[in-house]
Amino acid sequence: MFEQAFKNIDDALWKESGCTTELDYTEQTSWLLFLKYLDGLEQDKADEAALEGKPYCFILDPAYRWSTWAAPKDADGKLDHNAALTGDDLVDFVDRKLFPYLHGFKQRASGPNTIEYKIGEIFGEIKNKIRSGYTLRDIIDHIDELR
Repeated sequence: MFEQAFKNIDDALWKESGCTTELDYTEQTSWLLFLKYLDGLEQDKADEAALEGKPYCFILDPAYRWSTWAAPKDADGKLDHNAALTGDDLVDFVDRKLFPYLHGFKQRASGPNTIEYKIGEIFGEIKNKIRSGYTLRDIIDHIDELR
């Protein structure tokens, strides 16, 4: 399953004019995988806190969580195509809202050893090279299927 998913992602990136090397493929796949992982980790921590009757403070604001912008689900747990961004809207959100928001974590962090600082550092160094929102949607869909 993983092998096929990554082959599909590589095939999509191969068609993308902004990604010309294997390093580009790795970089672009990595930031997307990281955001999916972070969302899952945060949700697990929130669920655990709820079971213990404790509040949990998410790192990311709701609009910037994977489950909101990348893979919103309907009541059946399937991708909500009405809420999911695609095309130019998706690229615009990633380039003009998501990356600046994540980069800003570095300035808002309480110190260099925090996850917030590290997120800000990472997203200050990379950029979204996927220019087609349809290609980006395709890649997000493949990544979201990974468990």
